[in-house]
Amino acid sequence: MIWPLGPRRLLPIDAHAWRVLQASLPYLRGLDDAQAERMRSLIAAFLSSKTFTGTHGLEPDDAMRMTIAAQACLPVLHIGLEPYDDFVEIVVYPSAFAVRRKVTDDDGLVHEFDDVLAGEAMDGGPVVLSWDDVAGPDRAPAANVVIHEFAHKLDLADGDADGCPPMPRAARARWLEALHAAYDDFVDALEALEAGLPGDVDPESEAADAWYAALPLDPYAATDEAEFFAVAAEAFFVEPRALAGAYPALYACFVEYFRFDPGAAAGPAD
Repeated sequence: MIWPLGPRRLLPIDAHAWRVLQASLPYLRGLDDAQAERMRSLIAAFLSSKTFTGTHGLEPDDAMRMTIAAQACLPVLHIGLEPYDDFVEIVVYPSAFAVRRKVTDDDGLVHEFDDVLAGEAMDGGPVVLSWDDVAGPDRAPAANVVIHEFAHKLDLADGDADGCPPMPRAARARWLEALHAAYDDFVDALEALEAGLPGDVDPESEAADAWYAALPLDPYAATDEAEFFAVAAEAFFVEPRALAGAYPALYACFVEYFRFDPGAAAGPAD
């Protein structure tokens, strides 16, 4: 099936396409029949409303579009696509890409550097993804760059990248209390881990990976509350029981906001 560049129309996700998605994305297998049918409709609507643009010779095909769309739609399974209305284009690089940054330090000096990214979500603009990090053989199994970047879109829906999507005031108060407590705990855990690394282990090297694996989330979550939310959202959908065990209050807020409990959908633990 081909998604046209002209007038958009709703294109169904047939049974074969859905089975292929479930085979490649294990966290879709826990959806019940009603959820699966809703997901198929959301994916079709998403594909009919977004434009996929490849770069550096990459031409996104239908399988790539569906893979990205399915992961983008999972966080809004029970919310709907409205939070994604602020953009149309998804830009797909073959692999990680560099973005030129400017940072002004406390002394007023401007530093320029290249930031190498797996994805980026722009406020009011496109979502940019590295295909290698979406589906490449070397991607981390617990990581999900699509969910991460689309979680940023949810966060940015009120214009602020603060780790809290738009929600009623009472829910927001509970959310921020749980988010800040979990974030502070995670930062403390990361700092303690790094302080305890052997002197001959470079924290930036692969040799440190075994130590960082003891953390409940990727160390990047310590960047700020917005990144903590995006990394925690990855875990919520991909490894829900690990997040629930580490931060049960935050997990409960996620269940309330996303209107979905992936841990329950995954069935009993082995």
